[in-house]
Amino acid sequence: MKTELMLGDEAVGQAAIDAGIAGAFSYPGTPATEIFEFIAHRTKGNGSVFTMWSANEKVAYEEALGMSYAGKRAVVSMKHVGLNVAADPFVNSALTGVNGALVVVVADDPGMHSSQNEQDTRYLGEFAKIPVLEPSNQQECYDLTREAFELSERMGLPVLVRIVTRLSHSRAVVRVAEAKPEPREAKPLPDKNNWTLIPANARRRFRRLLDMQPALHEYSRQSPINKLKLAGKRGIIAAGIAHNYVCEALGKDPGDSLLKIGTYPLPVNLVRDLVNHCEEIVVVEEGYPYIETRLNGLLGLPGKLVRGKLDGTLPATGELTPDLVAAAFGKSATGPREVVGDLPGRPPSLCKGCPHIDTFKAMLEATKNYSNAVLFSDIGCYTLGCLPPFEAVHSCVDMGASISMAHGASRAGVYPALCTIGDSTFTHSGMTGLIGAAKADADMTVFLLDNATVAMTGGQKTMAAGEELIELLKGLGVDEEHLQVIEPLAKYHEQNVEVINKALNHRGLSVIVARRPCIQIKRPKKTVSKEEKLAAAAPGGK
Repeated sequence: MKTELMLGDEAVGQAAIDAGIAGAFSYPGTPATEIFEFIAHRTKGNGSVFTMWSANEKVAYEEALGMSYAGKRAVVSMKHVGLNVAADPFVNSALTGVNGALVVVVADDPGMHSSQNEQDTRYLGEFAKIPVLEPSNQQECYDLTREAFELSERMGLPVLVRIVTRLSHSRAVVRVAEAKPEPREAKPLPDKNNWTLIPANARRRFRRLLDMQPALHEYSRQSPINKLKLAGKRGIIAAGIAHNYVCEALGKDPGDSLLKIGTYPLPVNLVRDLVNHCEEIVVVEEGYPYIETRLNGLLGLPGKLVRGKLDGTLPATGELTPDLVAAAFGKSATGPREVVGDLPGRPPSLCKGCPHIDTFKAMLEATKNYSNAVLFSDIGCYTLGCLPPFEAVHSCVDMGASISMAHGASRAGVYPALCTIGDSTFTHSGMTGLIGAAKADADMTVFLLDNATVAMTGGQKTMAAGEELIELLKGLGVDEEHLQVIEPLAKYHEQNVEVINKALNHRGLSVIVARRPCIQIKRPKKTVSKEEKLAAAAPGGK
């Protein structure tokens, strides 16, 4: 086996390649972005793996499901809130089942480093009634992703791999196994009635899914991923990356009984053995108290003390750390910490030269005389407009929500109702809201911030920018008379304010496209011909 230093995301990507995938599908979202980027980079030019950023997570899931239906292996990756977007095909694919293996990799973000919430994907896996694998380190990111493809085809179900931010974005040496050759011949198509979820078929397929649950429990019962060591009367249940924190905080042989969990449904047999042996159980898990809640049930465990997030032994919110876990066991910090004096806060801010800065300045100038102006914003760099010096943003809920929320607010009498949305977020899920607003000629102003990239997650390519975006807006029903393009630059400030004022005065739908490339985009160097070089070198040349 060869070894390589990898991020957890990269280990997942390498495992998918080595498992023989025919395609990888995703929409950029931290902390999952690097999974797809790694696959696209590693397979570039070989022609055997299809990679292209999808319009959104639902589309990505459906594209992967279609590839699976055709008998090829596929991986789809996203962050935790992205699975909300993909929930419809995700849940229903558990009923249809899969043909080629389909692995869904979801990166949760405890502590909300770059997310709206801390939701725990294990609950959605349980809701869909499919297997969930949870790696504890980078090596297991590789090993369990490989295992997930085999399990998916063996069970005929999608399999979810759940990782978290700290695992996604930290590096370790990973042993890479021999790659599985990509299957050249697709498997035969399944019975079409299994994939067509009209009520008669759906009821039959749901019964099948329920009947499969004992087999999934048996898989967890026998899986070598889960490891139980019985020793002292204090038992520790550690799931996923939390197992690393426990080992670091207590040492590899702390004298306690220890159950490491990496598969769901939970391995009930191992949990029962631990509980029967111990008097006290401490549950350490990243995310929600998923295992702890199930262990306690409604009435708790008679005669047993269960500790974890529910009783305050561990914090209920935020990201776990070895120090937090050590404190839960009455231990000191796991290593020396250099004490740094008080430092000034450094809140996130828009980049110097960001086009959004000039857009916000023009918006604020145009709306300064409106006491009830409300600005609904969206997911992207421009959300930072909620902070000083602008303090202009009044909402940020989910991808694509700004247009729909502004429409709803306008119907409640808000004037002026404004919203900002980026070009990538617009094609992700803002278009459908605009269709309704255009059809109803809603009294609102949409600012579409066209910086020609998915800036917040690393500069990925967007589905529509520039003139393509204008044509798309026309196709969605936006009246050309009230569709304006501005260039957000300080020198055009007064001109842009005038355009915005005109839009606000129109009591119907107005769309303003603020078009200027992201300051972080690498501009291609201008090619200079030999003749131009000679001319520049000549006396008086430029």
